[in-house]
Amino acid sequence: KDRLIMEGDPHKVIEGMLIAGYAVGATVGYIYIRGEYYRSIATMKQAIESARKLGLLGTDLFGSGFDFDIEIKEGAGSYVCGEETALLESMEGKRGEPRQKPPYPSTSGLWKRPTVVLNVETIANIPPIMLNGVNWYRSMGTPSSPGTKVFTLTGNINNKGLIEVPMGILLRELIYGVGGGIKGDRSFKMAQIGGTAGGCLSKAHLDTPLDYENLQAVGSTLGSGAILIVDDSHCIVDVACSMLKFFAHESCGQCTPCREGTMRLWQTFNQLRDFCATKEDLDLALELARVMQSSSLCALGQSVAMPLGTIMENFAEDIEAHLHKTCLAQTKGQRSKAEGRLEDNV
Repeated sequence: KDRLIMEGDPHKVIEGMLIAGYAVGATVGYIYIRGEYYRSIATMKQAIESARKLGLLGTDLFGSGFDFDIEIKEGAGSYVCGEETALLESMEGKRGEPRQKPPYPSTSGLWKRPTVVLNVETIANIPPIMLNGVNWYRSMGTPSSPGTKVFTLTGNINNKGLIEVPMGILLRELIYGVGGGIKGDRSFKMAQIGGTAGGCLSKAHLDTPLDYENLQAVGSTLGSGAILIVDDSHCIVDVACSMLKFFAHESCGQCTPCREGTMRLWQTFNQLRDFCATKEDLDLALELARVMQSSSLCALGQSVAMPLGTIMENFAEDIEAHLHKTCLAQTKGQRSKAEGRLEDNV
C-alpha cells in the first residue's frame, strides 16, 4: 500500500510531511524506501524536486519563517527495518538492528535527535483531515475506530490488490463482496489479518468487524492491512511452516529469544508437518512463543506468538490430526504446499 500511495499521489505525502513537520517544529523529513521500489523512489524524487521549484519545500516557506525540506533514504529491504529503531539505524548507515528502548525516538532518534516516525498511510491521511475537518473523517468507520483503512488482499481470492474501505467492514463482506469470493469457488479456510505477524482467523470469525477493538478481541490486529486468504486445499500446518520460515529468515539475530526461538519453532512445525511431533513438543513451542513475546528486543520476535497462538487455537482440529499422523487436507485429496502455491498467489 505504501508503494501505491507514493506512486499514485506523491504530493499528498509531501503535504502531510510538511504539516507534521510544522506541528512538531522539524526542519527536515526523510522518506525511507526499500531500494527495490525503483518506481516509488523515482516518483517521490521527481515530486520533491517539483515542490522545491514551486517554493513548497526549502527555506522561509510562504514568508512564514518556516524551513522544511525532504530527503529520500534507500533501504536494503530487511523486514526488521519496519521496526522504527532498526529503520533509524539503517538510515544512519549501520546494520538494521533494533535499539534498546528507552530512550524512544521521540527523545533520541535519528543521530540522537528527537524524531517522529510515521508510516505512509498515516502521513497521507493528514491533508484530507486538515482540509475537511475531523468530523468528516469521523463520519466514516466506527465511533471507536473512525476513518478508512487500506487493505491488501492476497492469496486464494479472486480480486487481489489494494482497496480502501471504512473501518469496521465485516471480514465476510471484504472477502465475498469486495474480494469477489474464493478463487476457483473453493471453500474458505483461513484469513491472516495484518501481515505475517497477524492473527489467523477461521470460518467462525467471518462476521468479525475489521477494526482495532474487534480484532483484538479475537487475538489479531489490523497491522499493515495485509490480508492473506487461504482456501481449503491448504494444510494449516504447511501454512504455519511457511510463516515460521519467514520469521527465522528475517530475524536480525541480535537477541537470543528471537534468533534461537524462531528457528526452534520452525523446526518443531516442520516435524509436525512430517507427522513426527508430539503434544509435548507443541506445548513447549507455545511456551517458547510466549517467552519470545515478553523477552525479545523488538516486535519481530514479540509478534510470533500471535499467528502461532491463533493457529493452534482456531485450527486445533488440523493440529490434532497431524499429531495422529494424518492431514485433513490430505485426507480430502487436496493438500497443496503453502510454500509453493500460496506464494504464487500473493
